[in-house]
Amino acid sequence: MSRILITSALPYINGVKHLGNLVGSMLPADVFARFKRAQGFDVLFLCATDEHGTPAELAARAAGQSVERYCAEQHEIQKKACAEFGLSFDHFGRSSNPQNERLTQHFAAALEKNGLIEERVDRQIYSIDDQRFLPDRYVEGTCPHCAYDKARGDQCDNCGKLLDPIELKNPYSSISGSRNLEVRETKHLYLLQSKMQQAIADWVASKPEWPALTKAIAGKWIKEGLQDRSITRDLYWGVPVEIDGRPRPGFEAKVFYVWFDAPIEYIACTEEWEAAGKGRNWRSWWRLDEGAGDVRYVQFMGKDNVAFHAVSFPVTILGSKEPWKTVDTLKSLNWLTWYGGKFSTSERRGVFMDQALELLPADYWRWHLMANAPESDDASFTLEHFASVVNKDLADVLGNFVNRITRFCASKFGEQVPGEGAYGAVEAKLIADLDAKIAAYAAALEAMEFRKACAELRGVWVAGNEYLQIAAPWTAFKSDPDRAAASVRAGLNLIALFAVLSAPFIPATAAKMAAVFGIDLAKERWPASAQAALERLTPGTAFTLPEVLFKKIEDEQVAAWRVNFGAE
Repeated sequence: MSRILITSALPYINGVKHLGNLVGSMLPADVFARFKRAQGFDVLFLCATDEHGTPAELAARAAGQSVERYCAEQHEIQKKACAEFGLSFDHFGRSSNPQNERLTQHFAAALEKNGLIEERVDRQIYSIDDQRFLPDRYVEGTCPHCAYDKARGDQCDNCGKLLDPIELKNPYSSISGSRNLEVRETKHLYLLQSKMQQAIADWVASKPEWPALTKAIAGKWIKEGLQDRSITRDLYWGVPVEIDGRPRPGFEAKVFYVWFDAPIEYIACTEEWEAAGKGRNWRSWWRLDEGAGDVRYVQFMGKDNVAFHAVSFPVTILGSKEPWKTVDTLKSLNWLTWYGGKFSTSERRGVFMDQALELLPADYWRWHLMANAPESDDASFTLEHFASVVNKDLADVLGNFVNRITRFCASKFGEQVPGEGAYGAVEAKLIADLDAKIAAYAAALEAMEFRKACAELRGVWVAGNEYLQIAAPWTAFKSDPDRAAASVRAGLNLIALFAVLSAPFIPATAAKMAAVFGIDLAKERWPASAQAALERLTPGTAFTLPEVLFKKIEDEQVAAWRVNFGAE
């Protein structure tokens, strides 16, 4: 397929995301998008802030702002952090935009027309002092499963169980702290997922190429039986419950539940992309009757989001009975922990995206996170391991190679690619070795096996260093300057090759390597062969001596960071 649509799980609006959020969806999606662009595919890479739901209202209240202003400010903060981390979204939208409101209401109408939505009466906690119903996180109390006394109405953070607010023991309002609560009846709309059980089971079965983690989670939900889900809430902030542009009677003070409207933002974000003048014909990416048949759709997300995207969102799409594009590959990742525990804003545990960039450039973090991505199991982030990986891989292997060959060339041949001497047997062996390694690297990226891809890329860098050790131009220069010149020329061409190959993981550093030779990395394509790559720079091509690409992380820095970020 010539076109590839890539979406990352939407980061929630309440605050800058931590490193675990980053590596769980946005960063691997970016690596894959950069790789496919380099191969020449037409890529549309989208993301947006997820802005509805109780956490947004509560966070705005805590900040002393209206929820509209809070979300607008937080969107810009997250957009800036993503850009500084090199996340190459074609558009970074907002689920509160008009496009998502219109599409959410459209899907609700289509689902109801097809008999998949019905009104039901629920029993829900009502705060007499606050004079309002308290959905989800507006209620806190003691978990009925593990007795954790700070469980939220939608989930217990201690044992991970999903909850209904009326299940909590000793409940209280998270708005006022009031315990003057009672259970009242209220109407809500339910999405009848149970009616789509077989359709979803068949659809999931048609995706044999899905990763094992994705299939396991989807299979568990299907085996247990799809449950009907409420898709409305008693909230102010969200998509109004309207049908054909008119408020639904009895639902004037309700909105659609965030987990119903948020995935629809993937589609709405594409419409935003066109409205912003960044592209054309958004429907051709999503509607099978308007050209989306040649689109390969890839989603990236952490394991906690898989069920909603492998079951609930497909219920919405397939249940509409309209020709919408569904996901082809759903790449899921496990969790990244902070020294084996949870990242926590309130407890100042862990590094968040904005804090990370205050310490070191983005590529240091990008490389370590992807080289140790939580693919087969949860992975623990430690500052000690971070420093070790950065120092060994980036400083000692890649950075040292670039520094050695450029400075040796400048001292012996000047700041231009030497033309003397022809490639010989040593270069032929290097080319054969590189062809095999590049093919393995590309295959790992294509399979979205990112830890393996990083290992293969590091192997390419190591091959360059090993070549210099064998060719030893600093020794050959004394007796055979032409031989030395040939190996230096090969070494400089390796820098240009490394730039193209490294761009998916460390794009800023890759651009610096390419700029040494005046190469615009954005215009470069995936190398056709190592032979062609080693002939990329012609004799006489000028270059500029680069600064040191990576500075080593010192033990003293790690010790200070441990204290500052709760690793003690």
